[in-house]
Amino acid sequence: MLKQMEGSHAVAKAVALCRPEVICAYPISPQTHIVEGLGEMVKSEELPGCEFINVESEFAAMSVAIGSSAAGARTYTATAAQGLLFMVEAVYNASGLGLPIVMTVANRAIGAPINIWNDHSDSISQRDSGWIQLFAETNQEALDLHIQAFKLAEELSLPVMVCMDGFILTHAYERVDMPTQEQVDAFLPPYEPRQVLDTDAPVSIGAMVGPEAFTEVRYLAHVKQMQALDLIPKLADEFKTIFGRDSGGLVRSYRTEDAETIVVAMGSVLGTIKDTIDEMRDAGVKIGVLGVISFRPFPLEAVRAALKNAKRVVVLEKTFAVGIGGILATDVRTALAGIPHASYTVVAGLGGRPILKKSLHEMLDKAGRDELSGLTFLDLDWNERDRVWGATIPYEQAGGKPAYTGSTTEGAQNGETAISFADPTKAAKTGGEE
Repeated sequence: MLKQMEGSHAVAKAVALCRPEVICAYPISPQTHIVEGLGEMVKSEELPGCEFINVESEFAAMSVAIGSSAAGARTYTATAAQGLLFMVEAVYNASGLGLPIVMTVANRAIGAPINIWNDHSDSISQRDSGWIQLFAETNQEALDLHIQAFKLAEELSLPVMVCMDGFILTHAYERVDMPTQEQVDAFLPPYEPRQVLDTDAPVSIGAMVGPEAFTEVRYLAHVKQMQALDLIPKLADEFKTIFGRDSGGLVRSYRTEDAETIVVAMGSVLGTIKDTIDEMRDAGVKIGVLGVISFRPFPLEAVRAALKNAKRVVVLEKTFAVGIGGILATDVRTALAGIPHASYTVVAGLGGRPILKKSLHEMLDKAGRDELSGLTFLDLDWNERDRVWGATIPYEQAGGKPAYTGSTTEGAQNGETAISFADPTKAAKTGGEE
């Protein structure tokens, strides 16, 4: 049924249709509306057979989720930003114990300085925690991915994060196709846990493991993630059969068939990129975009197959590793090992800064001429940078050669990181910066 609703409420309804038995959460923007909606459904008995547990912190939320999942209950929680960091110890425990918890991460920047707006630094910081991470482009996809996440988690006995952009999606009102309870029940069977804590048959889980077995435990965690690479597309196909729409999978290509330049990105920014690409295609530019849905496990083969014929790859990411640069870009570069291409990393949208089509046009035009540096910060404000720093940083010190002097394609192809900072005096004359 088509409904116009807030993204958070759509996700709450989707989670409820999955018949969770325990929901434990601590409110933090921008995920609060999700658990508020679920709490109201539990209280009104619209969601029967579910216990909603108010906890005193995010660490407690994940700890309760671990306990309830280990006891055999289908379990859900949600968090964002500092809340995710607060529960990190328990996040690692949940995956290490193989517990099929589903958690929404309403992506938000990590402080300091404190910032409540969107980027991907929170969930990306947990990329090595052992959780599957799926990124939604739209509210419809966020709704659909939650339904798929419960089945994925329970078939593999692994926890799953469904990542949706805070405010951009969580608080946006869009039309979504809300499935019926019958459809969800046909897709998602009742939960049958692989391991259950039972007082009548006591066992220990999470006991200490010494050097003689720890490597094997971590290896098996990796194997389970690799199994997800096969299962995720299968679940997407099964979902399409029951619900009648494409949703999920590992990656999704858009106008890449003959593209010389392909942009790679995750999350809601894909919509803006697609609009920009349509305009550039109308102007005769051979360009496309690859959306990564499954960030962990990372689909190396699928990414390689999608990008292998591109002359240049521009990875636009809403986070970065301080001191080195791109994170998603590093994985993409691994996927393309041995394939000649020009590689560029563009950091954009940090702390909720808008990513404008005008800026994308300028950046992609420069990339098409191979004049983009290996690492570029989109719409960097030189005056604000100097105000925060307290002094003017020589642009040579900030990143070597200024961007306007020519191509750094050769360095990019060799895997070198060159940071693109335009000379502020030059930018003042031309009226533009990167």
